[in-house]
Amino acid sequence: MSDSSPVRPVVLDVWCELQCPDCRGALDDLHALRARYGDRLELRLRHFPLDKHKHAYAAAQAAEEAFEQGQGWAYTEAVLARTEQLASQGEPLLLDTARELGLDAEEFDTMLIDGRHMLVVDADQAEGRAIGVTGTPTYVIGGERLDGGKSRQGLRERVEEIADRLLTG
Repeated sequence: MSDSSPVRPVVLDVWCELQCPDCRGALDDLHALRARYGDRLELRLRHFPLDKHKHAYAAAQAAEEAFEQGQGWAYTEAVLARTEQLASQGEPLLLDTARELGLDAEEFDTMLIDGRHMLVVDADQAEGRAIGVTGTPTYVIGGERLDGGKSRQGLRERVEEIADRLLTG
């Protein structure tokens, strides 16, 4: 009997912070990885808001709400494209971005008040600290942590190397 079950995708955890210019820069790498691997690579957004960015925690919660409303990555990328505006405008930018994508902005507003996604963000942050994440972006694939907060040079190639090994292994 042949095993024709689909290959399970390789998981790439992307520890990210939505007010981080380096994370915005990493979007090109993520697009290239998506193009190369399609659904053989599962990109998972993991939150690591940094204290130095005062709107990053709210943005992480907003991204979780966007995932719940079915447009998590589109929202994440739209906010990352505006890191400077997020720094100056804060929560109104998060709501405007939700509206632009056709999401329920009132639900975003309520969520920022009731804090329903705080536990997810806190859990991500705690797990990140536990595995040694100190800055963003940081990638974890196949049990290896790759720190893109210091330099993204060669990072995509390294991710591809690991993904190729895991997919053929």
